[in-house]
Amino acid sequence: MMRPASFLSRVENSNCCAGCGLCASLAPDAISVAMDEKGFIRPKQTSEISVSMDTTIAQVCPGITIDGSASGKNQNLLWGPIIGSRTGHANDDALRKHASSGGVISALATYLVKSGAVQGVIQVTASSASPIDNATVRNVTPSEIFDAAGSRYAPSAPLAKISDHLNAPGPLAFVGKPCDVAALRALARVDARVDSKFPYMISFFCAGIPSRNATLKIVNQLGLQEEDLASFRYRGDGWPGFATAVTKDGQSARMSYADSWGDILSKQVQFRCKICPDGSGGQADVVCADAWESDERGYPKFAETDGRSLILSRTPRGEDLVCRAISEKVIYTEVLDPDQIARMQPSQATRKKQVLSRLMAMNLRGYRTPGYSGLNLKKAAMAAGLAGNLRGFWGTFRRLKPARKVR
Repeated sequence: MMRPASFLSRVENSNCCAGCGLCASLAPDAISVAMDEKGFIRPKQTSEISVSMDTTIAQVCPGITIDGSASGKNQNLLWGPIIGSRTGHANDDALRKHASSGGVISALATYLVKSGAVQGVIQVTASSASPIDNATVRNVTPSEIFDAAGSRYAPSAPLAKISDHLNAPGPLAFVGKPCDVAALRALARVDARVDSKFPYMISFFCAGIPSRNATLKIVNQLGLQEEDLASFRYRGDGWPGFATAVTKDGQSARMSYADSWGDILSKQVQFRCKICPDGSGGQADVVCADAWESDERGYPKFAETDGRSLILSRTPRGEDLVCRAISEKVIYTEVLDPDQIARMQPSQATRKKQVLSRLMAMNLRGYRTPGYSGLNLKKAAMAAGLAGNLRGFWGTFRRLKPARKVR
């Protein structure tokens, strides 16, 4: 009789891996992560793991489990727990311009380090090996945080070495994707060190993780090759900024955000992101996003202007951080009615409303679906209406091939 498939195999066969790397951190002698041929970071199991470790991975894997039930009160149907809702920007003009939107995440991270509240920030930045790849770093100075500012629309696995940080002295802040933060929160339920090690978890609205191959397509359309590059920024130096490549001989080429994200990157997002119920980072202490201005149809305008962030504090600790940053003039903010968020982030609103119908399509194609709880998915589906749910169902059903059987 064949040995039952491991949890990782079940995640793979459900096409639900988020690529966070947490499994590799929990079982470093048996699991590693690497880029696959499709351009996504995926775990590779090289030896057997114990039943107990398999169970632990199943409890914390964000690809297959998101539990929002512990996120507290003040739950908004689409946007999760909200204590404070604001728009704003970093008061440091250079940081505001350099970052992808208003620079608030980087401003908060800098404030935490300078105030001594944390001894470093775990975040993602461009890899020194290749500027189109990502690396996870522990930044301890304002200049390091400044250099790391800006969106990185490429796969990253910021939890692949998280155990190393749990064993190191001093509190840290964590900046990562919503699924990364959800995984850390889940890990905290089985490892008491997490909450004390990471008193601040900061995230951002995430529209999905594009394939590395999509970035290569941008580079090639700019008439360049990966080996030509000295640096590559997906956005920034304005709002929304341009995808900008600088070659080793000092030449530069760029592509608009509408073309780079809208026409290329967003078309090659990993499947797990398309059924994400928490792209707005409901389990972070503070979450930020682009506070897009919309046209008369309700769609964001991408004309270049000064950066502006949407800022949601979700926990009392996050609200306290934001208020202290305001009072010490680290950031400038204005109060925002949460009902206005959907105009700034219409695609996030649509995805939340359609998650349930997309999961139904997965079921009918024979896939195991993730376990989502405490996220108001039924009410959100009702808000989508019949037409919205049909679009979500059919779009997923027609793209999925029937699942292969796993014994």
